Amino acid sequence: MKKILFLCTGNSCRSIIAEAIINHELKDCIIAYSAGVSPLGDVNNLAKKVLKKYGIWNEEYYSKSIDNINHLEFDLVITVCSNAKEECPIYPQGTELFHIEFDDPNGKPYKDFVRTYTSIKDKLVPLLKNKFCNT
Repeated sequence: MKKILFLCTGNSCRSIIAEAIINHELKDCIIAYSAGVSPLGDVNNLAKKVLKKYGIWNEEYYSKSIDNINHLEFDLVITVCSNAKEECPIYPQGTELFHIEFDDPNGKPYKDFVRTYTSIKDKLVPLLKNKFCNT
């Protein structure tokens, strides 16, 4: 199993959504985690709502700092916002870093959360499936 970290600023929307999607869609080959460089401490209610809509919300998901998971070794770290890319900590040699920007739905209506969910699923599932699950 490959371990992937989704890193964002607040770890309340995009990174949590990415973690949930990958843990659901690619559970046979990837374990996904998420964290924030400045976590807000709570998962956005609309992010939770969209994950419940698609049946992939898990009560174990929570907004956390990178410090909460720094004991884990990752095969890939994906930053999902520019701030996280700038603040991304240094990982051991061999840890691949990748950046893919997603619109931040925080503070926007529910439809923007659905749009972000769809964008993340459409971009990340094929990319990660190709990279880690087809071998």
